[in-house]
Amino acid sequence: MRLNFGPLRPWIAKRIAAMLADRGGNVAITVALCIVPMILAVGAGLDYARAYNVQNKMQSDLDAALVAAIKQIDEYDEDEIAEKIKEWFDAQADRQDSTYDLTSIKVDKSGHTISASAAGTVPTTLMTLANIKTVPVGVISAIEGPATSYLNVYIVLDKSPSMLLAATSQGQSMLRADPNIQCEFACHSADDPVKTNKKGAILAPTYYDYIKSLGVKLRTDVALDAVEEVLNMIDDADQDHSRIKVGLYSLGEDISEVLAPTYSTSAARKKLLQDESGLTSATSTEATYFHIALKGLKKKVGEAGDGASASSPLKLVLLLTDGVQSHRDWVIKDNGRNWGRVTPLNPDWCDYLKDKKATLAVLYTEYLAIPDDWGYRETLAKSMSNSKWTTTWGGTLHNGVSGNTARRDYIPTALQDCASSSDLFISAASEDEIAKGLSSLFTQYLTSVRLTQ
Repeated sequence: MRLNFGPLRPWIAKRIAAMLADRGGNVAITVALCIVPMILAVGAGLDYARAYNVQNKMQSDLDAALVAAIKQIDEYDEDEIAEKIKEWFDAQADRQDSTYDLTSIKVDKSGHTISASAAGTVPTTLMTLANIKTVPVGVISAIEGPATSYLNVYIVLDKSPSMLLAATSQGQSMLRADPNIQCEFACHSADDPVKTNKKGAILAPTYYDYIKSLGVKLRTDVALDAVEEVLNMIDDADQDHSRIKVGLYSLGEDISEVLAPTYSTSAARKKLLQDESGLTSATSTEATYFHIALKGLKKKVGEAGDGASASSPLKLVLLLTDGVQSHRDWVIKDNGRNWGRVTPLNPDWCDYLKDKKATLAVLYTEYLAIPDDWGYRETLAKSMSNSKWTTTWGGTLHNGVSGNTARRDYIPTALQDCASSSDLFISAASEDEIAKGLSSLFTQYLTSVRLTQ
């Protein structure tokens, strides 16, 4: 029997052409062949993204542990510091999605440096299809404090008459009760002789000599004690006297360089004892012009370096002041025309130094209220809006601060803005607080750190 396909040939030809044109099966086969590599590629992206996030977290944990450790490096030996790093690292590390641990720790107490590394693995998800079950991760970190670097320290002491306030409440009461003084401040001209009220006999050639004979310590005397504490710390931090220089400056109408930066702390100590140096309570300035003095100090300090060499030192300015822009004649000779100019300093003037990358730390020797003094009542007791702080000195009040705020009460705000950071500002009222204030700021600076790796 013979089949006749003649009538079916057009239809068969049409169906064959349709089948040849159909690519559906090819797509399915292609997808089948590529699906595993595609899953692996997507999985690799997801798994490596997780590993990257874990590595960032590990780096952050290690950096934080080293920052905490170097701030206590002087309190413990190397082994104790290493153990504390492990404790801090373990306390911060999240082990839920990974396994990692410290692999090495190196502590150099003499150089104030710490380095450490950590490594671990992150479990995979889709990459297990290729029998890749974990992704290795690792980080390293190194840290050092300014104590390891070359450093110039510029100690600047305010020499205004208000720094001749008796340092203790007992001393202030004694001077107020003394019929020959009757003022908490030794704020009279240094060359005025002290006379008795009744007979006019000269008791002492100057007010300073008289107060010194009473055994009353003034704030300037305490300021010098504070400088001595810093010098002791420099001796400890740089026992070879080869990395840290110290300079001494007095601030008044302008800036005066008492001692250019030197490695010799003994030379600095000699200057602290000499009345002719202009740092002791034997003298005070007629005025405190921060806008002039700080600009002059910028020229003395210059641009700060990275601390890597003696020719490129870090630079720290320690400013001890009561923060008042003033002139004696504005109060006692101008019949009130210039009383409004007695104000807090404008913190913008501190940018002269900060713009040169110097670090500025400020110890505010609190300007105590003296309501019985007419000069105080007409100046610092008055409001900021009543002053010429904006029109004459270009100051701008903080947002939210009332113009009714007393000028005295705004001083700490201005000085905190003056400092490089809030933790480099200290307000001190008592003798003990002032004596320890500069060394506290110096310690705060030395324990600040920079990650080097």
